[in-house]
Amino acid sequence: MPTVAPLDLDGHCVAAVFLADVPHFALADGSIHRLDNGHKTVQANDGLLCATIDLTGTRLITGGEDGKVFSTGPGGEAKIVAEAGRKWITSVAAGPQGALAYGAGKSAWVKLPDGKVKEFSHPRSVEGLGFAPKGLRFGVARYNGATLHFPATDGKPTELEWAGAHTGITFSPDGNFLVTTMQENALHGWKLADGKHMRMSGYPAKVKSLSWSAKGKWLASSGAPAAIVWPFQAKDGPMGKAPLELGTRANAMVTAVACHPSDEVAAIGYDDGMVLAVRFADAKEVLLRRPGNGAITALMWDRSERRIVFGSAAGDCGVIDISA
Repeated sequence: MPTVAPLDLDGHCVAAVFLADVPHFALADGSIHRLDNGHKTVQANDGLLCATIDLTGTRLITGGEDGKVFSTGPGGEAKIVAEAGRKWITSVAAGPQGALAYGAGKSAWVKLPDGKVKEFSHPRSVEGLGFAPKGLRFGVARYNGATLHFPATDGKPTELEWAGAHTGITFSPDGNFLVTTMQENALHGWKLADGKHMRMSGYPAKVKSLSWSAKGKWLASSGAPAAIVWPFQAKDGPMGKAPLELGTRANAMVTAVACHPSDEVAAIGYDDGMVLAVRFADAKEVLLRRPGNGAITALMWDRSERRIVFGSAAGDCGVIDISA
């Protein structure tokens, strides 16, 4: 049976990650807690709004109401790496070679690997940011679509249009597809080679969590009473194909998903605090955590594939060990 090591914190958990195999929990008040030979805390943003882990898995990048971007390492050192004046930083993204992007208002900034910062202005507010897996290219989710920039060059951006408010953005691991979450209960995608659209709708709630499977064959999503897992094996992605529905529960909504690092398995968190692991091939379920006090807001597997860190809206966080 999996075992759960709980960590009860006071506040909404925005991100729960492993930094160099040390569990870290970033709360909305800007405090970052870690379980490293005991419970330790460091203060980052004054009001934390967004967070992401860098590609090396050793830095937590956070943005907040104080207009600052912090980088926190596994040793607990939190340092300011970028600033946007008095604007609230509402999205951050980590890219190759230490590049990072952050958004506030109608602007997105990219801090390039050499330390230079470039600003990209948009007609409407910047809602979500994401880097492509190859090359220095990043995408901005915005009203009525997405914009792709190549920050190392002065070329014109690529505009991808689709009516509605787009709030989050992710590239497929092979770089062939771009998917956005929307203010309405839907995802939208583009096949980047030819701009073909992919409509993924029918959710009863907003999609707030996305996770690609290890080889990018599947995209798991929250926003329904099951994890909705779209197939991306074909050249046109999920068009004309039905998604898998994993971990269906009659009286709970999926609020967080995290695909296993190497197997076709997903950890699924629900609005009542329960966490399941479900296998794609046969929908076999394993209970990882019983219901708790708040909705699961964050999930991540460690590199050894033995542990899952989780956070919740009520601050009842912890680490699940599935090897026990």
